[in-house]
Amino acid sequence: MKSFNKKYYFLLTIVLILVFFGIYYSSTPKKSLPIFTPRDVNPELVDTTVQHIGYNHIIQDFEFTNQNGKKITQKDYENKIYVADFFFTTCPTICPKMTDNMVWLQEQIKNNPKVMLLSHSVTPDIDTPEVLKNYALEKGVIDSKWNLVTGDKKDIYYIARKSYLVVKTGKPEELYDMVHTENFVLVDQKRRIRGFYDGTNIEEVKKLLEDINFLSQE
Repeated sequence: MKSFNKKYYFLLTIVLILVFFGIYYSSTPKKSLPIFTPRDVNPELVDTTVQHIGYNHIIQDFEFTNQNGKKITQKDYENKIYVADFFFTTCPTICPKMTDNMVWLQEQIKNNPKVMLLSHSVTPDIDTPEVLKNYALEKGVIDSKWNLVTGDKKDIYYIARKSYLVVKTGKPEELYDMVHTENFVLVDQKRRIRGFYDGTNIEEVKKLLEDINFLSQE
């Protein structure tokens, strides 16, 4: 009888433990990431011509030239998670820190085939493919993971303001004014924006990495 009671209490204990963990995990909020549209973003950072859009916002088709003189389009990022930013090689202020943090991020994701990086020069007349190549070599850019791109200034500024939602334009004539933003933009496999992060802040970039890893598991 005593042996039976011991077995009974042991089994009861196991059942209670399983019930406890079942309740705990079912009640613990599951991580999720928002899907950003222009309507979700601070109006000060959204071009006035797209502020009304509240659904189905995706990064538009693009074509730029990378550090190796290769044409880069949305096809190169098809079904990829990627991080986009805007910089220029001669920037003396926020860009060096942003690039250092992107280099750190590259090291973290270099073995993840689902993830890539995309940096747009906002001084494309200066940042030719040759200039970008020298910059890439200096920074240790892995060509298969990270494209530094140049191209038509209007196309770069247009996509920065109307697709990536990183700089506001108040008037039509300001559309091609200087883009200078610290934002790293997280884009998912369906070309949707899933997050904005301060690229000058390593703690923010670590949070970005967590979110990349989360998307990689979806």
